[in-house]
Amino acid sequence: MGFRFTDFLRRSVGRGKKVKAEKKAPVVKSAETTNISQEGPSFLVGKGSHIGKKREHNEDAFFTLECTLKQNGEIMPFGLFIIADGMGGHQAGDLASALATRVVAHSLMRQVYLPFLRDEEKDSSRRPINEALIEALSDASLAVYETVQDAGTTLTAALIVGTHAYIGHVGDSRAYLVTEKDLQQITQDHSLVARLIELGQATPEEAMTHPQRNILYRALGQGSSMEVDTYFQLLPAGSQLLLCSDGLWGSVPEREMAAIIAAAPSPQIACRRLIEAAITHGGDDNITAILIALTE
Repeated sequence: MGFRFTDFLRRSVGRGKKVKAEKKAPVVKSAETTNISQEGPSFLVGKGSHIGKKREHNEDAFFTLECTLKQNGEIMPFGLFIIADGMGGHQAGDLASALATRVVAHSLMRQVYLPFLRDEEKDSSRRPINEALIEALSDASLAVYETVQDAGTTLTAALIVGTHAYIGHVGDSRAYLVTEKDLQQITQDHSLVARLIELGQATPEEAMTHPQRNILYRALGQGSSMEVDTYFQLLPAGSQLLLCSDGLWGSVPEREMAAIIAAAPSPQIACRRLIEAAITHGGDDNITAILIALTE
């Protein structure tokens, strides 16, 4: 599931009656050229999702929202990015991931985005972003638990304000920091094989083919209460943030993922190539990726 508020506005403004085309006025060329540039950071965002080669349904969901505001003389980019991987089979998994994504987006828009638009950044009574993330994912978990029987979903949400990324996470979808040097995993998987790696009983290479690699011990919708992990990540100049489901990172080695992103001319092309690589490696699962580049 992908939805962009900017696309909605563009479509809404574009509606209207068709009018007869008028004769174009001649173009007046100027001897001078005016360079118009935006001073400050902004986002370049790529995203994509594929059912894979062996699944009957795409149980992944995603959400992207990007905007830029000029505040106190400074350009301030703001973005909300969510990725979820549903579990439950048939239609249950995609219902769970779609519902959780909508609930989290609605909650964070209400708690963070709208106050940001009202310029309440300096309001000391406003809740911290990490608390807003915990509440949003907890509400989503309860909604899935009460609405979609015998289903669950992973969910990783990144809320970016300027060069600061705030991340809420449950499950084994991942967030990575991508730099010129390497790919650094930010989130910790809530899976049995991740626990084995943590205990030194398995290597990351062994985990890629472990028979229990898809078993989670924490996911949204598994009970009336939920423990949510939160992370803060500073985005250095030239860095990118990658959110992806296990259909990508479980198929494509991290070194190859980093090389693909480094070689791509844009985040959108990088996402397409990452998905193609996952399909080439087998495409056993649904594959979804969001790549956010912070540019000057």
